Amino acid sequence: MKITEARAVVTGGASGLGNAVARHIVAAGGRVTLLDVQEGPGQAAASALGPNAAFAKCDVTSETEVNAAMEAARAAMGGINLLVNCAGVIGAGRMLGKNGPMAGDFFTRVVHINLIGTFLCDKAAAAIMQTNTPGADGERGVIIHTSSVAAFEGQIGQAAYSATKAAVAGMTLPIARELAMFGIRVMSLAPGIFGTPMLGAMPQDVQDSLGKQVPFPPRLGRPEEFAALVQTIFEVAYLNGETIRLDGAIRMQPK
Repeated sequence: MKITEARAVVTGGASGLGNAVARHIVAAGGRVTLLDVQEGPGQAAASALGPNAAFAKCDVTSETEVNAAMEAARAAMGGINLLVNCAGVIGAGRMLGKNGPMAGDFFTRVVHINLIGTFLCDKAAAAIMQTNTPGADGERGVIIHTSSVAAFEGQIGQAAYSATKAAVAGMTLPIARELAMFGIRVMSLAPGIFGTPMLGAMPQDVQDSLGKQVPFPPRLGRPEEFAALVQTIFEVAYLNGETIRLDGAIRMQPK
């Protein structure tokens, strides 16, 4: 499949990596529906992208909302052949913090958004993709997860976040094997330190210091690079069931 043929759903599409993916797809001639819990920014982001973009408000932890948003996306675009899961939260916090042990509800919330939310979107999109007319190699669609280098080198205070990102990477292969019978591929991307709005809120000297920790190139990752790799995964049919690190060769230290 070519990116010009993409009918993509991007979760967390109002900002950050998700918005970069949406912009890349539309610029290349594809269509996109942004899913985000932030209605105002989501509507604004879709409007900025023009007629080939739409928005659907969606809390990815709600199965009902996810199913409804996927159906709205299918109707708006005439189908879905790409899902890019970018919705997520950092969920930083020590298990034994200054104010006592981490609340179980805090850990559970991170799991619900980052992991269960990804799974709910996967199954809703796959249910639609399986009805697509098969293309070359019998392909009907592509699902992409956003994992993280924290899945492999989680830092102090990232127990909840790292657990969810490791789980997202871990379910990639079994889901890819299951959906192979429908011609649906599943991949994960594990980005390192990227220049997203969340990181942009930090002082410039902190951002520069983080960038210098990357072996090469010694800078923060650019959201456009993440989006370019999404296109590669979409277009190269032999990429399946794997997690790709996009991190400039960084290996995170304990803190």
